[in-house]
Amino acid sequence: MNLQPLRESLTFDQAKMVIESKDSTNGGKDLYMKGIFIQGGVRNHNQRVYPVNEIATAVESIRTRLDGGYSILGEADHPDDLQVNIDRVSHMITEMWMDGPNGYGKLKLIPTPMGNIIKTLLESGVKLGVSSRGSGNVQESGDVSEFDIVTVDVVAQPSAPEAYPTAIYERVMSDRRRAVLMDVANAATYDRSAQSHLVKEVTRFIMNLKKA
Repeated sequence: MNLQPLRESLTFDQAKMVIESKDSTNGGKDLYMKGIFIQGGVRNHNQRVYPVNEIATAVESIRTRLDGGYSILGEADHPDDLQVNIDRVSHMITEMWMDGPNGYGKLKLIPTPMGNIIKTLLESGVKLGVSSRGSGNVQESGDVSEFDIVTVDVVAQPSAPEAYPTAIYERVMSDRRRAVLMDVANAATYDRSAQSHLVKEVTRFIMNLKKA
């Protein structure tokens, strides 16, 4: 049986997300997101059930990769395949562990253009969720077997149940202010003073979304 790509999204509240800020070695602030990355033992909105033992095995695989010195990168929003695209990377996973039936994790935002946008959104009060990306077999019952996590992405949270607005990343890439946002995000990667301008640009973008 061929393994199929599997994506499971959790909103900010469903993931019990916590935002942490710590002093970085270069004198700035590192921003982290911590919470549930994948739920086990329950039927999710995709009508799939991930047995706890499958979640535990996948989490242990991530832990082994991290302990071996491998970097596990994630993106802003997520593509349709399992490939991690360097130009959309926004964070790196630093920890994963089991707590009850669920796989918890912690990710660190990194100062790439998309990482800077995600950081600014969070600092502006936007609630973002997470989406696990992996592969596995899905039985007719909905049970998943041979599950493997590739990464966990940061995604926009629906504003209400059954309401799924266009992901913020996709709106950034299609909006006419895309060039301005991306230029400022690139500048903020290397120039700390540019970060205040990034905040203003992203805030203006969010206000325009609300008016649309």
